[in-house]
Amino acid sequence: MNRSALEEVAHTLGARGKGILAADESTPTISKRLAAVGVESSPEINNAYRDVLLTAPGLERSISGVIFFEETLRQATIGRAVPYPDHLKALGIIPGIKVDKGAKMLAGSSREKVTEGLDGLRERFATYNELGARFAKWRAVIAIEGDAIPSRNALQVNAHALARYAALAQEAGLVPICEPEVLMDGTHSIARAFEVTEAAIKSVYLALHEQGVLLEGTVLKPNMVMSGYDGSEKAGTDEVAAKTLECLKRCVPAAVPSIVFLSGGQTEIEATTHLNRINEMKDAACPWNLSFSFGRALQQTALSTWAGDSSRIPDAQRALLHRARCSGLATTGEYSESVEAGGATAS
Repeated sequence: MNRSALEEVAHTLGARGKGILAADESTPTISKRLAAVGVESSPEINNAYRDVLLTAPGLERSISGVIFFEETLRQATIGRAVPYPDHLKALGIIPGIKVDKGAKMLAGSSREKVTEGLDGLRERFATYNELGARFAKWRAVIAIEGDAIPSRNALQVNAHALARYAALAQEAGLVPICEPEVLMDGTHSIARAFEVTEAAIKSVYLALHEQGVLLEGTVLKPNMVMSGYDGSEKAGTDEVAAKTLECLKRCVPAAVPSIVFLSGGQTEIEATTHLNRINEMKDAACPWNLSFSFGRALQQTALSTWAGDSSRIPDAQRALLHRARCSGLATTGEYSESVEAGGATAS
């Protein structure tokens, strides 16, 4: 383990003004998203779409890192045939890799899940390192259903898996992004979301400590604390920001350099607005970089604009760059309606 290298990458991923483009959709997920815009997925089509994103001119101004799915990590730019990790490194963007194998039903439960993928991970990390990845991501999925779910067991087994993954990542010289995502599907209140998010994050840091993980060489990717999407009462922007910050202050050690929020089903503008308010409200008790690791909240307009039409690539890239710029400004609390309105979002 090269401690200084891990610390540098972990800090750079959340640096002010920038954030992570999550382009790590699995084959089933990218197939669904392409189908929604009338495009049939294939390795060649997936490559063409990722090429639209990764070759957008000036992407490096707002993007610090990109998370790949394994298929994309092995692909190359169209035209010059430069492997994507090499292409990004030339721009000063750090390549990363999603390494978990998805959430499966927890033994003994029909309602809770645990993320799999630890088998053979040490060997896979060696390969990913050779291919150019410098950080990794593992996602745990925590559902809220009334007062009984999540169970303590589900929180603990997911935290344990995250910690084992993180230890293996650092052993291989990769910075682990730990993503304990508390899903906002449901009718729960923001108070219940706060309670579960606090429990999930605390479980993760206890497990990381027990596995001897270097916190200075890690990144946390949490959900924002929000009301359930189907609830009758929705918390406003100020309450979301205040509760999110309060939760982080209770749970996240100061040794952690960067926190990069997931967008978690929010619209592009919702995710950006919430991130901006979080950064406006943070104080000296928040020692971390507070940035983003957005997937759909960066890609949605770009994807629907492109929709498989190569003549629309410039418009799609402008849409992506606008969202990246807005998200970057939100990491410094400088995003505004005027910035949004002045963008190049294509119709």
